[in-house]
Amino acid sequence: MAQEEAQALYTTLDQAVTLQQAQLETSYLDAFIEVGDDLIDGGNVRVAEGRPDKAAVEQLTALYQQADLSQLDQETIRQGLQLVLLKDIETDAIDANHQLTPDTIGFLVAYLAKHVLQVKQPAILDLAVGTGNLLTTVMNQISANTKETVIGYGVDNDDSMLAAANVLGTLQKHDLQLFHQDALDPLVMPEVDLVVSDLPVGFYPLDDHAKQFALAAKTGHSYVHHLLLEQAVKQMKPGAWGIFLIPSALFTSTEAQGLVQWIQTNAHLQGLLNLPEALFMNKAAQKGILLLQKKGGQAKQAGQVLLGEFPSFKDPAAMRQFTGQIDDWMLANVSH
Repeated sequence: MAQEEAQALYTTLDQAVTLQQAQLETSYLDAFIEVGDDLIDGGNVRVAEGRPDKAAVEQLTALYQQADLSQLDQETIRQGLQLVLLKDIETDAIDANHQLTPDTIGFLVAYLAKHVLQVKQPAILDLAVGTGNLLTTVMNQISANTKETVIGYGVDNDDSMLAAANVLGTLQKHDLQLFHQDALDPLVMPEVDLVVSDLPVGFYPLDDHAKQFALAAKTGHSYVHHLLLEQAVKQMKPGAWGIFLIPSALFTSTEAQGLVQWIQTNAHLQGLLNLPEALFMNKAAQKGILLLQKKGGQAKQAGQVLLGEFPSFKDPAAMRQFTGQIDDWMLANVSH
């Protein structure tokens, strides 16, 4: 039923976005943000310089009334909005580092987060929040599991992505604070209980700024995903966890030795789980999930690091067996 409701919401919102796109002569993403802002404002259609025109305003008003979010739960709303944003990837040719984290992966991150979070009203940070899909996926699963209020923080230097994240967070009625800045600049939010992030991969162009980080490259540009890992751990409370989507080749790169040494000093490397190769276009693009726990508090290095590769998502029996092994590891190594 929820899937049907999410599909119906997508159909309605896609019509509204497509109509706004034509009226405003803008990108699909900007039209989505305009529609989202209208919905946040109670379904009132904003008109500037005669756009959208009177006929379009009537159509949009009817569509907004049809999209009755008050009757839908947070996860159904997120899924409907996600379908709109998935269309945007094709329509606007979104850069790979700004594309949505697929739900199959987002739910795995949320599954792990539910195991490691041990506090009430947790604060969760995403340093590469993009449209907010991964962060709100985790927030939805945590709040549904614990019935606790979850506080979210997101950082991005792309104002359009951040505006879309504001739409997702507000329409889902999340306590979500967003910051438009370089994620490697000083952060102003409090320390958090959990960091989740689908880390952008590549080089950070500001060499002088990178030198403030222990993981800066000795020569040339530094890996932005290395610097973001360092920034994330700095922002965690002692004993807090980070769950990161990282390139599977993270520990075979030219800077891997320095990364391992830094982790050993500042955090416990608790797990490294490769995602199924079939999810990616080629082996070079394969990603994994890195589990780090900041030193301090009740944190201690697990006797055995959680290692493995998720089986095909098309094999439910193998997936149940693998997640059962993860459950056993969590029971033995995470305080409850």
